[in-house]
Amino acid sequence: MSLRRTLAATFAAATAVSIAAVPAAAAEAPSVQAIRQLASGLNQAWSIDFLPDGTGLFTQKDAKTISKIDKAGKVTTVQTIPGVSVTAEAGLLGIAVSPNYATDQTVFIYYTTSSDNRIAKLKLGQAPTPIVTGIPRGSQYHHGGRIRFGPDGYLYAGTGDGQNGANAQNKNSLGGKVLRVTTDGAAAPGNPFNSRVYSYGHRNVQGLTWANGQLYVSDIGANRLDELNKIESGKNYGWPTCEGPCNTAGMTNPVKAWPTSSATPSGLAAYKGSLYMASLKGGTYKLDLNGNGGKLWTNLGRTRDAVAGPDGQLYTITPGALYVSDGS
Repeated sequence: MSLRRTLAATFAAATAVSIAAVPAAAAEAPSVQAIRQLASGLNQAWSIDFLPDGTGLFTQKDAKTISKIDKAGKVTTVQTIPGVSVTAEAGLLGIAVSPNYATDQTVFIYYTTSSDNRIAKLKLGQAPTPIVTGIPRGSQYHHGGRIRFGPDGYLYAGTGDGQNGANAQNKNSLGGKVLRVTTDGAAAPGNPFNSRVYSYGHRNVQGLTWANGQLYVSDIGANRLDELNKIESGKNYGWPTCEGPCNTAGMTNPVKAWPTSSATPSGLAAYKGSLYMASLKGGTYKLDLNGNGGKLWTNLGRTRDAVAGPDGQLYTITPGALYVSDGS
């Protein structure tokens, strides 16, 4: 047994759970990675963020709940969000804690109603106040849903095209976009079109993160290629004309693309110099900033989100459980 595998096995015994990463393709070298389950029995867990004291706040899409999780893994339901519509991809989706939580006690959520997707703000235990409404929803799919605060203090949201590709190219639609807004939901200063739209031509953005100050997003493709995109203000990322790289003037190619049969990406995190991209086809991609790399933790099945926690650990969400690791 190699030293690498011996060390991995020892760590697994100490942390109670060890998952062997199975290569998703021949080009992805096999490895052994240790990961520890923090909580289980969840109902379509979707997104997590953290309060200033390190307590995690996470959403469960189908349960329509915000829950707390402490460092020992104890889960406590905080509240159920009213008016949430649940379908295959719709429900209570993204969550983001205000960077000024210590003074404003505010949390932001992204969720589906019977008529739209929307972003709302709330104080925990109180009713949400919508700040962005009218984000297109599909009958079942393409809701986007990830929200994150950027280094500039503004709230970014990844939206889906609402099962209507034309929305992605329509700058007057909030669908198929990356949005950038203030904490009141207004267009953030400096946006390229004097609207909430920051970039367009997306199909179903479900991952947002910053590495070295640069915004990256993951976008789910249709039948051919999923994308990792480096986002620049005002750029057009091609959908529905382009799925993956193309040579169409005025459209920006992805950093990397993968067959939809192997990726179907969701949440995205920058952690210890790498990008970690959750995959609804199983496992999590560990990538460099050019998108090169392979999958870890394929035995976990679908992974929904990846988040760098304030405690220095990488948090991985699956529909039914939450895990922590060192990402190595």
